[in-house]
Amino acid sequence: MEFTGIKWICRVLIASMLMLQFSMVQAAMVGAEEMLTPSMVQADRSAVSSAVSRTEVASQLQLLGVDTQLAQDRVAAMTDSEVHALAGNIDAVPAGAMVAWGWWVIAALIAIMVYANWKR
Repeated sequence: MEFTGIKWICRVLIASMLMLQFSMVQAAMVGAEEMLTPSMVQADRSAVSSAVSRTEVASQLQLLGVDTQLAQDRVAAMTDSEVHALAGNIDAVPAGAMVAWGWWVIAALIAIMVYANWKR
């Protein structure tokens, strides 16, 4: 059974699509340097510098054989996008975060528990 108005609906849809105005749009790649404002860059640099100058971080750097002043100089020499990425990582990682293998152990335990419950 065929609907008699289907041809009419198709014609109306085609006509409405033809009457739409399509604007010319250009897309281009935008670098990270162009997206960062000077206030963001300064805030990120101060966040990274304050993280490097903390006593816990400074003592860990000393244990690894890196001078704190050398680390501060390296932060000053970083590009804006490098500092932004590092500042984002500092904000995202909680203190005492687990290493990568810890997540695999948790995922394996969950998978074993799901499998054990499924087999019951």
